[in-house]
Amino acid sequence: QVQLVESGGGLVQPGGSLRLSCAASGFTFRNYAMSWVRQAPGKGLEWVSDVNSEAGTTYYADSVKGRFTISRDNAENMLYLEMNSLEIEDTAVYHCAKRDGPVAGTVPGYDYWGQGTQVTVSS
Repeated sequence: QVQLVESGGGLVQPGGSLRLSCAASGFTFRNYAMSWVRQAPGKGLEWVSDVNSEAGTTYYADSVKGRFTISRDNAENMLYLEMNSLEIEDTAVYHCAKRDGPVAGTVPGYDYWGQGTQVTVSS
């Protein structure tokens, strides 16, 4: 069955950096676009970033553009999110999500997502 397992979260000071990873299994990873979404305390899911199946096209929410970088390794079935210049507002549980096709986008279209990894930005 489809499994998405995130790692790499933690506590970081404002201005710091983290790299999140997502290990995917149970499906042909290279055939599907992948997303990062996050949920802050008391708020709904917020889309963060997308990458298409071939890693040639990426999208970012305005709130993270220029600070976060999404990437994938189709040989290793891994998805990544490099987060720099972290802000307190980035505090959330970050989930990787599988789209239902190869095309990346900016609107919801996920059929599976992982349990998430906590990112806390605090001084």
